[in-house]
Amino acid sequence: MAKSKKSTTPINLNDPQYYLNRELSWLEFNGRVLHEACDDRTPLLERLKFLGIFCSNLDEFFMVRVAALKQQVEAKVSLLTPDGRTPQQQLDDIRSTLIPQVKKQHQHFEQVLRPLLANYGIHILNYIDLNQTQRNHLDSYFEEQVFPVLTPLAVDPSHPFPFISNLSLNLAVVVKNPDTDEEFFARVKVPNVLPRFLPLPPELATLDNEKPIHWVGVPLEQAIAHNLESLFPGMNIQEYHPFRITRDADLILEEDEADDLLLAIEQELRKRRLGGSPVRLEIQSQTPEPVRSRLLQDLELTDSDVYEVDGLLGLRDLMSFMSLPLPELKDPPRQSVVPSRLQRLREPSLDPDALETDEGKDFFAVIREKDLLVHHPYQSFSASVVRFITYAAYDPNVLAIKMTLYRTSGDSPIVNALIAAAENGKQVSVLVELKARFDEENNIYWARRLERVGVHVVYGLVGLKTHSKTVLVVRREKDRMRRYVHIGTGNYNPKTARLYTDLGLFTCREEVGADITDLFNFLTGYSRQKSYREVMVAPVNMRDRFLALIRREIENVQNGFSGRIVAKMNSLVDPEIIATLYEASRAGVQIDLIVRGICCLRPGLKDISENIHIISIVGRFLEHSRIYYFHNNTQEEIYIGSADWMRRNLDRRVEVITPIKDPDIAKDLQEILGIMLADNRQAWELQADGTYIQRRPYDDSPEANSQKTLLNMALRSTGVASNLID
Repeated sequence: MAKSKKSTTPINLNDPQYYLNRELSWLEFNGRVLHEACDDRTPLLERLKFLGIFCSNLDEFFMVRVAALKQQVEAKVSLLTPDGRTPQQQLDDIRSTLIPQVKKQHQHFEQVLRPLLANYGIHILNYIDLNQTQRNHLDSYFEEQVFPVLTPLAVDPSHPFPFISNLSLNLAVVVKNPDTDEEFFARVKVPNVLPRFLPLPPELATLDNEKPIHWVGVPLEQAIAHNLESLFPGMNIQEYHPFRITRDADLILEEDEADDLLLAIEQELRKRRLGGSPVRLEIQSQTPEPVRSRLLQDLELTDSDVYEVDGLLGLRDLMSFMSLPLPELKDPPRQSVVPSRLQRLREPSLDPDALETDEGKDFFAVIREKDLLVHHPYQSFSASVVRFITYAAYDPNVLAIKMTLYRTSGDSPIVNALIAAAENGKQVSVLVELKARFDEENNIYWARRLERVGVHVVYGLVGLKTHSKTVLVVRREKDRMRRYVHIGTGNYNPKTARLYTDLGLFTCREEVGADITDLFNFLTGYSRQKSYREVMVAPVNMRDRFLALIRREIENVQNGFSGRIVAKMNSLVDPEIIATLYEASRAGVQIDLIVRGICCLRPGLKDISENIHIISIVGRFLEHSRIYYFHNNTQEEIYIGSADWMRRNLDRRVEVITPIKDPDIAKDLQEILGIMLADNRQAWELQADGTYIQRRPYDDSPEANSQKTLLNMALRSTGVASNLID
């Protein structure tokens, strides 16, 4: 390792020039997502998926972040960001960054992916490209399936401009009365209850070539556009133009004034279904000025809110093509393996006489032997986390289960297990975070279902979101009570566990069990707990603990020892953490950060951050795990948990980070970090100016894809090396 550079020149580390803008950094992340759609090393249908993810991400960005900035501008907020920008400056910079990104997205789809798809037998055609037989079929489909759903809405002095729902795709239609030559403006909503892309039946899916055909069809809005005469009989259709609206969709809650938080959120959700103020208008670039001006006027938007595209609007719907049965155009099938220590478990039973035999232990015996680490999606979430909760639900010696639920799936086996536990007489307490953005409605449903079977449901704390991922199981064993704990980095959601990389620790160490017990007392009762034995808890002690760990590395270097920090997280935004990392770099501490998304720290600045190196990994799986390593003068410490280094995580959320005490698990986590730092396929290096450069293998060196490496490691660990992914 090269000797660390040290700097002693006095510098104001809070100077805005040393910080990157949060919003622009997020746009850089989404640009890396877009790159996966443009990278010819990515399988073809996966490229469509990434294009859809880019669009979906951008929708949420406008609904939340841009909407908030526009509100700040209207309220004349003058507070500057850590990088020294006003709200209006951020909006201006967002637009200038986004225009080339959006242009790249649509050009790549129209000019590259659409022809490539056709080469592989997937033909997304325009209506005008169809022959008469195909048109006749779609026209019949329109009359039978589409026409009854549509509601044309006139816009004139007696018909005010209609409310246009959030993220809806629409047609702006100009019609003329042939008797008077008077023109009228109307709006037709493209119904989202029908498929966005309409396939032709196999017998009509023929083209003038000999290549195999897998799918032929057209966008729904084109089928509607070419049948507008049915909606406006007796009128002449002059022109039509698709447009799409994005609205403010963040909830505004006055928690202190809400007598019933659940009811208050339900009321806000009703407002969200319609959406708040418009924040973006997407139109095609050939939309004539009169139609464009009419839309801007009626929506109360300005030119700076308009994004023009060439081609189809709303490319998030392209993800539907992932359902095509064409495995050769997708990533190899994901194989989650069962951790070797969990492979011979006996099934859970309510029978108190069901004892352990040579044919299998129970889950609790495995944890008693030593702590267990699981790594998803490489290792099965269902065979570990879901199974643990199911065991607890049916084990006759389990007396209580306590759990935090931030997000879970619509058909959650975990919630079903909790219901079974309550029905089996267990004491079950669940904190359901109603304020989990865009999952509020789902969480309300689960909260009510749990309450109906006698589960103690808590809705969170006023002013705080409960983002921690924790389960506590209390079990009677001989003459004592033992507490079993799961602490994770990701949500208790079996569906996202297939797509997100996350870690989970199972332990029955007494100190951790006592800490998590205190945590649940804090969440469900009245507690002013200020200290914990081992775990870090935000907003109680986590910020101070992390700062102390960084400063300890500084002290070690100042005392002549080496200093090293390696941290993996989703976002790095907190100014105090960043300033302290700058102090560490200036002292000579070597720092490697793996930050998937937003990063406001500028690496590689002379005398500031020369010892800080940052990469982002964007690939098949969404990097979601949080790992924190501190060298500690060879007495290494490593932590995992739910929190990023962001203000909201450290100050406005309930988060849990746990130390790893088992040396084998600590070694495994260090290996994971090492594999990710060596990635030269999906890793991007952050530059001092906020841009990223993707790593590539040098000369003839092999490609190091960290996600593929970790997947193959998991397969090898369970003896299924024959299924390794090339």
